[in-house]
Amino acid sequence: MAFGSFDSRHHQGPMAEINVVPLVDVMLVLLVVFIITAPLLTNSVKIDLPKASSNPNVTKPDHIEFAIREDGSFFWSGERINETALSERFALEAKKQPQPELHIHADRTAHYELVAQVMSGAAKAGLTRIGFVTDPSQ
Repeated sequence: MAFGSFDSRHHQGPMAEINVVPLVDVMLVLLVVFIITAPLLTNSVKIDLPKASSNPNVTKPDHIEFAIREDGSFFWSGERINETALSERFALEAKKQPQPELHIHADRTAHYELVAQVMSGAAKAGLTRIGFVTDPSQ
């Protein structure tokens, strides 16, 4: 650093150096203030959240195996049933909780009209879960 002297013969120009010591002092004070106050700015509330299992508890309802043969005969879980008793059985099964699934097995050459009548009767009785069972090997 250049210091001025009292000797007038050695007159020097103005001092061109910047005094950085006060700047460093201010920066260190600000750094300490931010280090102290930063943890106080993060607000967190401890909450005990419930633990959930990844496996849902699903109860499988019973299912009805309903078959339609080529000749127009109906089978309810392997038991032959006529068309008049069909609507009564559908209404009885629709009242159960949980409602059973209706699995329809139809022969390849069975008339679509019979399948549509069975589906319509089941829907009118209140059964909502109706599905078709197919044989992928054929």
